[in-house]
Amino acid sequence: MKLPVSTLIILFLLMLVKNTSAQTDSSRYLSAAQLLQLVKQYHPVAKQAALLPEKAKAERIIAQGEFDPVFQYKGGQKTFDGTGYYTYDRTGVTIPTWFGVDLSAGTEYLGGSRTDAEDTKGESSYLGISVPLAKNLLMDKRRAALKTARIMQQYAAAEQNSLVNDLILEALNSYWEWVAANQLYDIATEMVTVSDKRLQLVRIAVRQGDRPALDTTEALAQLQSFQLLQSQARNEFLQTGIGLSAYLWEQNGTPVLLPEDIKPAPEEQQLTTNLVTWPDLNRLIETAKANHPKLLELRFKLDALVVEKKLKFQELLPAVNLVYNQLGKGYDFLKTAQAPLFENNFRYGVTVGIPLRLSEGRGAYRKATLEIADTRLKQDQQIQNVELKIRSAHTELAALQQQAEIQQRAVQNYRQLQRGEETRFTNGESSLFLVNARENKTLEARQKLVEVKKKFFQSYNKLLWAAGQLR
Repeated sequence: MKLPVSTLIILFLLMLVKNTSAQTDSSRYLSAAQLLQLVKQYHPVAKQAALLPEKAKAERIIAQGEFDPVFQYKGGQKTFDGTGYYTYDRTGVTIPTWFGVDLSAGTEYLGGSRTDAEDTKGESSYLGISVPLAKNLLMDKRRAALKTARIMQQYAAAEQNSLVNDLILEALNSYWEWVAANQLYDIATEMVTVSDKRLQLVRIAVRQGDRPALDTTEALAQLQSFQLLQSQARNEFLQTGIGLSAYLWEQNGTPVLLPEDIKPAPEEQQLTTNLVTWPDLNRLIETAKANHPKLLELRFKLDALVVEKKLKFQELLPAVNLVYNQLGKGYDFLKTAQAPLFENNFRYGVTVGIPLRLSEGRGAYRKATLEIADTRLKQDQQIQNVELKIRSAHTELAALQQQAEIQQRAVQNYRQLQRGEETRFTNGESSLFLVNARENKTLEARQKLVEVKKKFFQSYNKLLWAAGQLR
């Protein structure tokens, strides 16, 4: 048949529009991978989680400040009633070290008639060292603070992963609700189209006297029920889209409302279960035990408590501190300092102190020991919980896959029964009522299949979440 020129032009324009829109159609779809990228980059919870390692880094820098060299200057002068009491200038640098030893160096000038007899008049210089001989020798507050701050950086990274893991599970669950609602809406729309065509055919058959007039009412009632179903499915699709919008944000922190014309990605619209790659259960459990963010949090917390316990142990030791300064005449220390150390030009001191009952030290050490034991018990319990959640999700996923396969075969059987009934109806061997009944059964089976597939994908996400891998 030869088509009119006007029809050919219209078809050509439609092809142009289709080809042009094919290049931009991808922007009208939202895939699960795209959702994850948006959530991890722009969602406020993800951004807040990203601040945790930065805060921990700031705490580490603060703790490192205890090891910063310190420059000091002190100067003064006093004259009263014509008498010069004193004039002094003191400069010095103290350098803390990781081993609890403090190094110091400086110069001094002292003059006047009313100075302390312990001080040296004139210009002098010194190079000194301060060493704890018992308490604070192996661990002190500044070393404990820095070690703890470094551990808490790792803890913060694990906490960030834990928060993102939970957030992504919520987002993906919402996504698959939206995908399932879209699929149900498409099914309802298809049923309306088919039912409307059947109604038109029945009306023609009634006018020709081939079917009773009551069949028109039967076909119309079926169409109206599907129209109602379509309206409900449309509303559910829009509602799930609004729910999904809770996870969509722009880079500048502005929330995004998912447009109504955005659809799930074509490869995900049909909820095809073979898109999922099954992980090995035993390997998944072992990986989770080593890298699950919740377990890492407890592991790093335990490391921090071990540092705290070492610090508290220092409270049980006597405080014995040695301070030694090698002195030099004038400001040129190297030319005037003398050896051996305790023969000339030196100053040293020793301080000793210990509480007689050690109540505070014993209590603090006991408390630190109990906190470690408590955390280890929590760690054992959490390891068991993680493994059980993984096994439970894996079992559920396998069951849902089996249910999806069974339901898929059931849909095929219901379709076959429906086609058979439609053939019998065409041959005048059946009624429209039976055709509608078969059609309704097929519809129920398809709806149930969508529900099972939706739960399958949500269960798969739950499995990865239980293993701490949704990040």
